[in-house]
Amino acid sequence: MANGLAFLRRRLSGDYEVDEFGFDPDLTDAVFHPLLRLLYRDWFRTEVTGVEHVPVDGPALVVGNHSGTVALDALILSAALHDKHPAHRYLRLLGADLVFRMPVVSEIARKTGGTVACNPDAERLLGGGDLVGVFPEGFKGIGKLYADRYKLQRFGRGGFVSAALRTGTPIVPVAIVGGEEIYPMLADLKPLARLLKLPYFPVTPTFPWLGPLGMVPLPSKWLIEFCPPIPTAHLTDSADDPLVVFNLADQVRETIQQTLHTLLERRPDPFGP
Repeated sequence: MANGLAFLRRRLSGDYEVDEFGFDPDLTDAVFHPLLRLLYRDWFRTEVTGVEHVPVDGPALVVGNHSGTVALDALILSAALHDKHPAHRYLRLLGADLVFRMPVVSEIARKTGGTVACNPDAERLLGGGDLVGVFPEGFKGIGKLYADRYKLQRFGRGGFVSAALRTGTPIVPVAIVGGEEIYPMLADLKPLARLLKLPYFPVTPTFPWLGPLGMVPLPSKWLIEFCPPIPTAHLTDSADDPLVVFNLADQVRETIQQTLHTLLERRPDPFGP
């Protein structure tokens, strides 16, 4: 209660800071992270390993696999990293344009440290020493069918690699197991998606059949592993070389895919303890 009253006093008096991107650490710590903590710790029983590979200070580009029909994996990753990292670092997530065109969702994304997935913003954040999180599969990753679970989709044209190269920032691949099972997508109603101007319209075992109850994620067991960082400082002059960018993006993708296979062997039952 004392913490809650102190938070209200800060909000009413304006005694809090918001950066140029709209990030509000005070609101994130007091409201959003406690909610996400209930999900990742108690509902998903998340185990996090390899956090020592994330720098204690200075910039790094954290690159993960995307899944789950709804992009909870990005939020869970940011909250778990903040809690488990010895320096309690914030992960500044890069999101698709659609996220920042949606009322309420856009505001929440900005307040929790997100910004549009574009190279200028990524480079500004990295240049300022931040941890930046990116999911290069985009909607292809979160909108894939359950039959294609844990098969990484294309990483686009490697824009994230260019941003890392231009700033000499290490790339930290991260593999996330568990997101695929929270809303297993059995079908994509493409005509309805086009009508609603959405990248896909999912049909899951519970949605849309159960209405709002279908939005409750299934309690799958999550494993998150941060892999050793890939240095880029020696390649800063190759940021515009398509071959270097492609090879580095492929190295990151292959690292995540192989780590996913290892984690799946450790977690044979998606809903086990």
